[in-house]
Amino acid sequence: MELFERMELHDYEQVVVCQDRNSGLKAIIAIHDTTLGPALGGTRMWTYENEEAAFEDVLRLAKGMTYKNAAAGLNLGGGKAVIIGDARTDKNEEMFRAFGRYIEGLAGRYITAEDVGTTEHDMDIIHEETNFVTGISLSTASGSSGNPSPVTARGVYQGMKAAAKEAFGTDDLAGRTIAVQGVGHVSFEMCRFLHEEGASLIVTDIREASVERAVHAYGAKAVAPEEIYDVPCDIFSPCALGGGLNEHTILRLQAKVVAGAANNQLQTEEDGIRLEERGIVYAPDYIINAGGVINIADELYGYDRERALKKVDGIYDNIVRVFEIARRDGIPSFQAANRLAEERIESIKRSRKQFLPHSRHILTNR
Repeated sequence: MELFERMELHDYEQVVVCQDRNSGLKAIIAIHDTTLGPALGGTRMWTYENEEAAFEDVLRLAKGMTYKNAAAGLNLGGGKAVIIGDARTDKNEEMFRAFGRYIEGLAGRYITAEDVGTTEHDMDIIHEETNFVTGISLSTASGSSGNPSPVTARGVYQGMKAAAKEAFGTDDLAGRTIAVQGVGHVSFEMCRFLHEEGASLIVTDIREASVERAVHAYGAKAVAPEEIYDVPCDIFSPCALGGGLNEHTILRLQAKVVAGAANNQLQTEEDGIRLEERGIVYAPDYIINAGGVINIADELYGYDRERALKKVDGIYDNIVRVFEIARRDGIPSFQAANRLAEERIESIKRSRKQFLPHSRHILTNR
């Protein structure tokens, strides 16, 4: 399918291809929808198999950010960027400064942040060329929120409690057994919340050191990665790579709830239906893991941690709302999450037709 056909199919607004010969920069910025405000989404650096794969990824990710930001109640649209290259060997200061100038040239239509393969330090370099970047090094003077992992974990924890209430009639996690697939930065912090509430943890990860850390810190039980789908538990928490829930693994689950930090947890939409048919309560990924983007979005107002955490705790209510829509419309929760986002976007579109297009937005005073 040609690029314009793809853009028209899912109504993308803009795709920008960027290159800088001196630094080796090869990047793509995709802006999906700015109905709610400027597009916010991170920059991913990855060794794509080819340019086609990079285009496919940035388009998919940009649309996902539209839905995540809308469902989280943010006044922000969806966008994403990818830099083609090996994050371990290909980075240099000139590359990120050049990329920052391309972002600056978009005049606020796109705001970036860190993602897979990029760091706070990379964002600091981009910040040398543009103000349209979040997640720079923690500093009261700069208004930065710092590392988003603990805040993302807090949101997942809140969403898990809401899902538990839907399944068990109470959001009390004390005594519940939770199987955690992947113990990275976010899920390790999530396990801390769960441990402090009195939950029992079963963990796995392809990195042995990560497993040992969770066992030592939280008294977790360790299992091999291939065994995690089979363990008896109340809640299964996917926090590793995406696509782990599929026609084979869903049949093995012993849980009543699926709630975790991973992106793109369902391999296909049919897998969301499979969870529904098995009577498993599913907390959609981009609703439950939105704490990070909620946190960095607060930087655009002048970061206030207390205010940001209050918004992150609202993920509990967002998950409840998803289940309400699912019951109202007789649809699985993953479809209800999409409907939550789409209804908000359409509502704003209708309201804006009634007024002159001179309303203030989040970047008016930048």
